[in-house]
Amino acid sequence: MCSIMKRATWVSITVAAVVLSVVLSAANLFMGSLNQDEGWYLYAAKQITEGRVLYRDFMFTQGPALPYVYGVLFPVIEQFGVAGGRLITALFGLAAAGCAAWLAARTVSSKAWKAAALFAFILAGVNVYQSYFTVIVKTYALCAFFLTAGFVALSYTGGRRGATAAFWGGFLLALAACTRLSAGIALPVAGLWLIWNRKKVFPLSWIAFGLGGGFILLLGLGTFFLLAPENTEFALFGYHAGRSPGSLVQLLALKAGFISRSVQAYFVFFSGLLLTFALKRLNWPVRERGFEEMTLDSRPKLIEMMREANAPRSPFERSFISLLWFSGAMITLVHFLAPFPYDDYQVIVFPLLAAALAVTLAPHCPEKQQLRAVFAVLLICTAAAFSSPLNQDWLIRGRDRIWWKFKETPDLAALQKAGAEIRKKLGTDSLLLTQDTYLAIEANARVPHGMEMGSFCYYPDMPREQAEKLNLLNEAKLTGILMQARESVAAFSGYGLTIRSPEIAELSSGERKKLRDVLETSYRKTAEIQNFGQAYTTLEIFERR
Repeated sequence: MCSIMKRATWVSITVAAVVLSVVLSAANLFMGSLNQDEGWYLYAAKQITEGRVLYRDFMFTQGPALPYVYGVLFPVIEQFGVAGGRLITALFGLAAAGCAAWLAARTVSSKAWKAAALFAFILAGVNVYQSYFTVIVKTYALCAFFLTAGFVALSYTGGRRGATAAFWGGFLLALAACTRLSAGIALPVAGLWLIWNRKKVFPLSWIAFGLGGGFILLLGLGTFFLLAPENTEFALFGYHAGRSPGSLVQLLALKAGFISRSVQAYFVFFSGLLLTFALKRLNWPVRERGFEEMTLDSRPKLIEMMREANAPRSPFERSFISLLWFSGAMITLVHFLAPFPYDDYQVIVFPLLAAALAVTLAPHCPEKQQLRAVFAVLLICTAAAFSSPLNQDWLIRGRDRIWWKFKETPDLAALQKAGAEIRKKLGTDSLLLTQDTYLAIEANARVPHGMEMGSFCYYPDMPREQAEKLNLLNEAKLTGILMQARESVAAFSGYGLTIRSPEIAELSSGERKKLRDVLETSYRKTAEIQNFGQAYTTLEIFERR
């Protein structure tokens, strides 16, 4: 009877964790704030479905995996717009959390596998920050899925089919690198680990790993370097190298901000990390019932027996745990060293780090206490999710002195409404002059060639020949589009005609006025929508004169 109740409790906690993760994803899907990136990511997938070749025919400044994966799934996006893109992204995000649980269960001893799996899933799934950034349409969810799944495959390299597991490990990690280049550091780390541990795995696993990863890199990156070498080099390296953080003080502030915001976003994880350090380095004992009554001479022996019983069972497992931590640390270091180290970069590696923490911490928990420990972690993560500052963004769009400004409608619903209005104005015309590409997705419209990158398509100082080669707009090309546009409708939010790339700096007032004057020679403003899109700017709608 006790065993049945215990099993039912495990099932109940698992169901509760899954339900909470799905609820958070659903809340972020329908009520999460909009992001400009969502538009040009989805528009890139749309371009793929129309037969255009990435980089050669239009610019896209990330790896090639997302446009092609989402291109295959584009019927969902075509039917439901940005909401469809968010649904696909959310499924990849939940799959990444599931892979973290699978990875943790594969890595620890049999007595702690359930606790480790749930620790990992709860950390990765019951977190509002992680949920938000794996629901809005960015490369994070897809990359996190490929990255974590790759390490799941590598966890099987110690078995009979080690070579096959290594091949798929390389295959998946290369896909992660083709989604976001920062994940690519995991490939050499894992490859060197297989070589170093060739006595613990199938001896030729590193060759199989290289074949799997090399095949994807050759197909996913080599093809584009062959078709359009200059465009591909600029998309993957040149664009990002063109950004500068400014002075040394600003650079240090950005690095400190990355650390501070990462700790805030993943506070439960970092608390668990400190707890693990305390248990391992400060030699804190784990106590069970009856421990207090034991003699001083017998206590150390019991502690040692408990540690040995729950420790990883093989040298392979101990080495693999080190691989998880080192890979996560190296990806984090790459993010930290970026010119602009945004804390949300960590979203791709967090499921891997959650699994690493779970398999490190779970053996410290006595078998009889594992159920209580998992329930405690679920309660702590739920409380942290409930108190997240991101939650108020579902209903609030800022504050005016002492008064909260409530949203009349969720951001996504407002975008859908604006898209429907634009679609009605367009009629049979499928062209829309805009840099708000998520509006084009909702209106089922195309944007002028060169504007596929939305707000980040304008390089005013770029030579014309280079701009034409890279499918971007310099000052002359953008001015020409605004003066000679044949689109019947134009729409620009506060992000339109305001950003210069690659610096991602604001245009001067004189530059903005010049572009606006050119626009108004061909178009007249007919409507505007307040509190639209990212940062709640005003969307101005124009019709051709």
